[in-house]
Amino acid sequence: MLLLKAPRDALLAPLQAVSGVVEKRHTLPILSNVLIEKSGDRLTFTATDIEIQIRTITTGNASGEDAAITVGARKLQDILRALPDTEVSLALEERRLTVKAGRSRFQLQTLPADEYPLLTPPASEAARFSVPQRILKQQLALVAYAMAQQDIRYYLNGLLLIADGGTLTLVTTDGHRLAYATCGLEAPVDSRSEAILPRKTILELSRQIGDNDDPVDIVLAGNQAVFRFGSVEFVTKLIDGKFPDYQRVIPQDHPGCIALPRVPLLSALQRAAILSNEKFHGVRMVLDNSILSIISSNTEQEEAQEEIEVDFHGERLDIGFNVGYLLDVLNNVSSENIEWRFRDGDSSALITLPGNDSFKYVVMPMRI
Repeated sequence: MLLLKAPRDALLAPLQAVSGVVEKRHTLPILSNVLIEKSGDRLTFTATDIEIQIRTITTGNASGEDAAITVGARKLQDILRALPDTEVSLALEERRLTVKAGRSRFQLQTLPADEYPLLTPPASEAARFSVPQRILKQQLALVAYAMAQQDIRYYLNGLLLIADGGTLTLVTTDGHRLAYATCGLEAPVDSRSEAILPRKTILELSRQIGDNDDPVDIVLAGNQAVFRFGSVEFVTKLIDGKFPDYQRVIPQDHPGCIALPRVPLLSALQRAAILSNEKFHGVRMVLDNSILSIISSNTEQEEAQEEIEVDFHGERLDIGFNVGYLLDVLNNVSSENIEWRFRDGDSSALITLPGNDSFKYVVMPMRI
């Protein structure tokens, strides 16, 4: 039975959109498969890892009854990618999926569609709002790097999303640093809603959404969030936990402030990082007499020093940071300059953008 006949890219593109959530190794074999559902001339691809589910649709020439089957996602994707850019047909023959293109023919084992574990969005919604894809992509890039990776405090392994009035706020922290970014909503929400999105969700969503002004419709419902954009429906479970009070972490009264050119500072830190301690990756930043010195050393008694002229006339400041934390923020903001606000060598630093209150980055000092 013919499922669909379409150009190769019309099948490959939606399959690539969903297959990013498929785990290479899983306790349930069917989770390495993609669910393919035929309805008229539409073919729906769905993939899930039980925590995240992505669904997208393509169209083509079809005949016969509606059907549904699951097949190995990686194998089907590798086959389509290896085929020339020509018309491809997918057909179901005796519980096998047959892929044909020109003189190429492949038969893949399948598993029943009714065994595929789908996520069902709750009926009631807590909030619904929209953001342009380009804006959401930029906001995620501003904060995603500060998420924890495998912290025992599971709520840190994700991103706090807050919709309140006409503002969307994103916050991440790993306990050593915190990133905060806000943007406006196209239409205000009726009541404040919060959700903690898992790390894998943020990384996959950042990969999926485009650099355009088409909307992302976001729905918060129960223990799930749903993102709809283009032909993609992205469903994710939420992290159940209490996110730290980020407002208490962001310094409000740091008296010192200097403006620094982002690219020269980034280059200087990259060079200094070469000779930093391989375990702690620390650099000293010394402000004295209108000069910012960036100093690193390692256990082999090697040392690097960089200097940048700055407009500073206060008391000498000597403070240490994990250089990776500084490189992360400088690599992900695009402004020409950044502002570094500080109190003393034992207090956290606040990095902001000149004339822009919508982004804040807090980094704790380290002893060197």
